[in-house]
Amino acid sequence: MAEVILLCGKICSGKSFYSSELKNKRNCVLLSCDEITIPLEKYLCGDFDEMAQILKSYLREKACEIISTGADVIIDFGQWKKSERQEMREFFSQRNIKTELHYIKVSDEIWEKHIEKRNREVQLGRKDAYFVDEGLKSKVLSQFEEPSDDEIDVLIEITQ
Repeated sequence: MAEVILLCGKICSGKSFYSSELKNKRNCVLLSCDEITIPLEKYLCGDFDEMAQILKSYLREKACEIISTGADVIIDFGQWKKSERQEMREFFSQRNIKTELHYIKVSDEIWEKHIEKRNREVQLGRKDAYFVDEGLKSKVLSQFEEPSDDEIDVLIEITQ
């Protein structure tokens, strides 16, 4: 039976890299807000967080449609807050869809290195991603709630 894999981790923790590998290994469909918002960023106006919520709702419904075909789905939204993770699990549970939470854990030191590398690649035009300035970094740190052991189905510890 098909399932939904919820990815949890800070921005620049390695979720996109992990999801790309997992997608190929398990033949899953990847749903990511960033894949939609980054190319359209210059056309979007208004409250980004509000727009992201609308997009996440749409992608949740799209995940259900994909699951009905028998394919697994990876949802790469970050799932920063415990309440978001609970809401996602409840949403899919109510539809009899199994979920797994894969937590991409990264130390502060490695996280900083990932941010520096991404920002360098974005500035050089080699990577289509969000530049992580101090404002975005502060937002992540203020909102991210590390999942408890009982929330985590698969723990991926990034060591480099």
